[in-house]
Amino acid sequence: MLEEPYRWIEAVRNRREYLEEQLSSGSPVVALPYQDGILMATVGGGTSKLYEVYDQIAFGGLGHPTDLEKLRTAVLELAHVEGFNRSPADVNLQRLIKFGIAPVMKQAFEEILHAPFISKLLFVELTHPSGQPLFVKLDYDGLFEENGKFGILAPTEEIEKKMIAYLRSQEETRTLSLKPVLQIALRTWAVSLHPVPPEGAEDVLPVSSEIDRLLKEKLDHFTPEIALLDKTIPGTSKFKALLQDEIQPRIREWLR
Repeated sequence: MLEEPYRWIEAVRNRREYLEEQLSSGSPVVALPYQDGILMATVGGGTSKLYEVYDQIAFGGLGHPTDLEKLRTAVLELAHVEGFNRSPADVNLQRLIKFGIAPVMKQAFEEILHAPFISKLLFVELTHPSGQPLFVKLDYDGLFEENGKFGILAPTEEIEKKMIAYLRSQEETRTLSLKPVLQIALRTWAVSLHPVPPEGAEDVLPVSSEIDRLLKEKLDHFTPEIALLDKTIPGTSKFKALLQDEIQPRIREWLR
């Protein structure tokens, strides 16, 4: 097959369609800056999807749980080898992505005789030494995209566009406290539940009451997961996963 370029291209195209279908029902991940750092949010069935990588680096993912665990292990090893060989201050997201995990995912995608990673990842970092947020989305084929404002990881391109449109209609989150940012993040996630209109029809964003209704229905059966990179936490590690006892009171205050 490798001696026949057309067959290789066709195989890659089929692989891409297969992965898009496998990922199409995944739960999105939203990452926003706030006054104390970065908030990450998703909703799921109990299996954790938000992970710490290194002191000021974390990631969330959607896809097959086994592949997410393989990638989590790989990026953890990369970070700690980097920290041991150089120094903890030299462990940064750009090096981990460009020289580490992105080439691994690209190779897995293009080796058509082996299984690819059924996963998309969203990395976040409080950059050293400025503490500014950095968001990097990494696709299953190794392509990555940096953003300094927010991070959206959605199962399809149509859902991602809708979530970004909603987020841009909200106020800037960088100076807000945890509570309003949590509200914006979960509402942005809930926009993914709004049906995609038929081809050719205008896609109108749902109003707040409709978004809250969709979110409330989902939270009757699934659990929100929230993690922070909090600059106010003493020590080098800034990652904190919020407990449900810390999340639920904040949600009940506005989602009735």
